[in-house]
Amino acid sequence: MAMLRLTTPVFLLLLAVFVIGNAKPLKFQDDFHVIPNKDSFITRMEKKIAEGFANVAGILESCTTCKVAVDLLHDLQHSGKDIVQGMDWICTHFKIETAEVCNGLKYLFKDEVTRVISLSLTSHQICGILVGPKCTTADDPLQNWVIKLPATKKPVLKESNSISSAESKATNKRVLHITDLHYDPYYLPGSNAECGEPLCCRDGMPKKGTEGAGSWGDYRNCDLPYKTLDRVLQDISEKETFDYILWTGDIPAHDIWKQTKVSQLATIYNISALMMKHFPDKPVYPALGNHEGNPVNSFPPDYVTGNDSVAWLYDALATTWTEKWLPGVTTATIKHGGYYAVKLSDKLKLVSINMNYCNNLNWWLMINITDPNGELAWLIDQLQESEDQGEKVHIIGHIPPGTDSCVKAWSSNFYRIINRYESTVTGQFYGHTHWDHFQIFYSDDSPGRATNVAYIGPSITPYSDLNIAYRVYVIDGDHRDSTHSVLDHETYVLDLSELNKSDKFEWIKEYSARDVYKMKSLAPADWDDLVSRMEKDDDIFKQFYRFRSKLRHGACDSDCKGEQLCLLRSAKSYSQQQLCAKH
Repeated sequence: MAMLRLTTPVFLLLLAVFVIGNAKPLKFQDDFHVIPNKDSFITRMEKKIAEGFANVAGILESCTTCKVAVDLLHDLQHSGKDIVQGMDWICTHFKIETAEVCNGLKYLFKDEVTRVISLSLTSHQICGILVGPKCTTADDPLQNWVIKLPATKKPVLKESNSISSAESKATNKRVLHITDLHYDPYYLPGSNAECGEPLCCRDGMPKKGTEGAGSWGDYRNCDLPYKTLDRVLQDISEKETFDYILWTGDIPAHDIWKQTKVSQLATIYNISALMMKHFPDKPVYPALGNHEGNPVNSFPPDYVTGNDSVAWLYDALATTWTEKWLPGVTTATIKHGGYYAVKLSDKLKLVSINMNYCNNLNWWLMINITDPNGELAWLIDQLQESEDQGEKVHIIGHIPPGTDSCVKAWSSNFYRIINRYESTVTGQFYGHTHWDHFQIFYSDDSPGRATNVAYIGPSITPYSDLNIAYRVYVIDGDHRDSTHSVLDHETYVLDLSELNKSDKFEWIKEYSARDVYKMKSLAPADWDDLVSRMEKDDDIFKQFYRFRSKLRHGACDSDCKGEQLCLLRSAKSYSQQQLCAKH
């Protein structure tokens, strides 16, 4: 999930640790601590900070700063100096994080950072991945690889009615979508919720004048206690009607500087058991999040072996997922790359993809960024097979492909694949952002024609400043003329503030998409029409924006509105300006 302060790309470089978005300002001081072998890395960093790079918020998207940082790390590496020492000194000296957080991060990430810095990559190339393509050259091979599509001719598109007829409504499926649970086993009600670390509500007395952590959860940088998650899943199982579950990743909490492989596996096993307890008779189809790795975002390709290998996680997922939910035939691809395909019915296939192979914070991608672990080639094979057999396909994943958390080249190739198989892919479902929104795909040949929609579901965790929510999709079911498309979706919200006051779980049906937005269907063209209506009608947009935050935020000025509408039309990363200019 991208909101975590410890995962902003440029700060990754500045400190070679993962520190994000709303980090505390750097303060230039004259009394720099004298450390042994203080070298050009420290001296030049002091100079840059003194020259004006004094506020983290002002440098988060700076290509110049990123390149300076990479060059400095290269200096350390080439001169045989200790990169870890430089990382730790900057993190602690400038009070980027507490000493505990800095210490935990430097040891977790030192191996992959050191390995990437040792590669024969320029600062342009590294920053082009971590910050974005604006930091590199137009001919950078890391940004321009293209996966080959089959020569098979694309089928002629058929006009389909995505509104269920009276005869087919009886076969409609209701599909539960839950995402971003972020369970915190150490949550402590009444504890300090403003601790100054990336995750709070675990210990300590509340600061003077502030309230302690809520009994059931908190809007500040806090994840969910077990009792809340247990009750949420119980409520859903008892009160909701659905046929199967899409579970799109991010199970562990945001304490990434403390996590170990053992603790990650314990969380995965425990919450999977909780899912089995509350949904014993329901099929569950999981996708892998970025927080399941250790370190976070660390998903090396399969040829990375030894202690850095991710086999410890993929093997555990293969065992857990196939224990009850998935057929044994999925084991091979889960162990290979954390992805799989499974038939839901005679004419519907579900494909779960590992979006960490597009994650721009996955440093291992720089070893070989061209279709890591062959996932996109495998996806094409799956889609071509389904097209040949007249099947429809639903895709689930964690990181939405159109967010700038996804590497541009991977996202561009995925966009091409979706447009090539637009008559086959009739549903896409993601999480990661914690918000409730969507992104639209458009034809490469006719830019004004919408081809597909990525639904991005709201999180269970309130991290941060959000309510608890889940989603139910109504899917065209199994009948002769089924499109297997999304006919409607309903979102349910639990007001955390009221819950903490009353101890009562009172779920609100926040909205039904077709009803509240007055949509004749949920076809891609109708989502495009909705965005056009939001451009002209502030009331509709304000409604969307409030739903986006699960009834927590409502203010969004004209610049904010323009940015949000552009993001809805941008299912290809780092292409917002290009895509939005066509509408």
